Amino acid sequence: MFKKLLSALIVIVVCCSACVKKEEIEQDTLSVIKARGKMIVGVKTDTPPFGFFDKSGNNVGFDIDLAKYLAGKILNDSSKVEFIPVTPVNRILKLSSGEVDMVIATMSITPHRQAILDFSIPYHTAGQALLVPKTSKITSLMELSNKKVIIVFGSTVEKSIQSIVPGVIVLGYKTYPEAVKALKEGKADAMIADDTILLGFVMNDPSLKILPRKYSKEPYAIAFRKEDESKELIDTINIELREAFNKGIIRQYREKWGF
Repeated sequence: MFKKLLSALIVIVVCCSACVKKEEIEQDTLSVIKARGKMIVGVKTDTPPFGFFDKSGNNVGFDIDLAKYLAGKILNDSSKVEFIPVTPVNRILKLSSGEVDMVIATMSITPHRQAILDFSIPYHTAGQALLVPKTSKITSLMELSNKKVIIVFGSTVEKSIQSIVPGVIVLGYKTYPEAVKALKEGKADAMIADDTILLGFVMNDPSLKILPRKYSKEPYAIAFRKEDESKELIDTINIELREAFNKGIIRQYREKWGF
């Protein structure tokens, strides 16, 4: 009887171990992506030159090209990627909820974000700059005391602008196009955002200009859920990003999109 009971326990333990291992494999994000046959990536759709819709309604931009490159490396097919629109306000939620595998959407690495997310190595470094009307006399951030400045909700500058410029009046908008439109309509004296994002709006708009000084360093990186299941995916992506730098792929994408 004892031998039969022991044998039954061994069978149960082996079966449970197999189930746990199977579950672990299924939960590993890289394995899930490969089994699914596509990457699901959160990207911006209103932030040229990083992520936006072209005239035909296609997702295009630097971040889009980077996502396709990584899909080509991981799945041997650059078309095996589904793009989910995100904004600075909802991109962390969409990632944390599992709606997307990763976010490639001009997301800067910050200590606050590192507490709740994991990141790849940086793929670009931007800097916060001021966007003003072409005729504006403003030359620096400190001149905005007691003036109106536009920010986009969810951006890194949202938490810092009032401590940097005492008395500044902050107007927040959900998207970059809405923010730029408000500036052009005279609702504020300036807008502050990452220089490479602002560049996409001034390239074909002579009514605006970006002031030359940068007020921060914003290392853009790919964001992942902060969990053990992300580790293999992050390691793989970092290997591919380093290769992309070494082979000049990142430089080619920058040249393609004009920054």
